[in-house]
Amino acid sequence: DKNLQPTVQWLKDLGMDNSQVARAISSHPQLFSLSIESNMNPKMQWLKDLGMNDSEVTHVLVRRPRFFSFSLGDNYKASVQLLKKELGMTDSQLKKVIMQFPDYLWMSVEKNLKPKVVLLREQGLADSEIVGALSVCPSLLGYSQLRLENRTSALRAREKFTHKSL
Repeated sequence: DKNLQPTVQWLKDLGMDNSQVARAISSHPQLFSLSIESNMNPKMQWLKDLGMNDSEVTHVLVRRPRFFSFSLGDNYKASVQLLKKELGMTDSQLKKVIMQFPDYLWMSVEKNLKPKVVLLREQGLADSEIVGALSVCPSLLGYSQLRLENRTSALRAREKFTHKSL
C-alpha cells in the first residue's frame, strides 16, 4: 500500500524508534489510512501549539496513536478551554495532564468532563484543588462518575479529603 512506508517514515521522523512505531501501528492500524498532510501534520502542530516539544509530542502519540483519528474540531478546543479557562490550569499544567492522559481531548465535555468537575466542586474542592488533583492524578476526570463519587466520599469520611489524597 502506498501509505505504509510514508507513514512509518513520518513516525520515525518524529523521533519514534522501531519499537514505538510498531506499538503505535499495532495498537492503531488506522494510522495507515490517514493523510499525513491533512490529518497528522495539523494534529502534531496543534500539540506543539499547546507548548509541547518534539519529544513530548512523540510521547503523546506513542501513548495514544488514536489521537490522529479524532477531529481537531470543537471537542479538543472545548476540553482545553474547560481545563484552562474554567479551572484555571496553567499551560505547563495542561501540557503535563495531556501528556499523561490525552484522552481528555476526545472526551465529551458536556456529557463527561463537566459533570465530573461539578461533582468535585459539590464535594467541596475549589478549582485550584481540582487542578492540583489533576496534576497528581491526570486520569482523575477519566474515572467513571460512580468511581469518582465513591473515592471522594470515602476520603471525606476519613477526613483526609484533599487533592493530594485523590
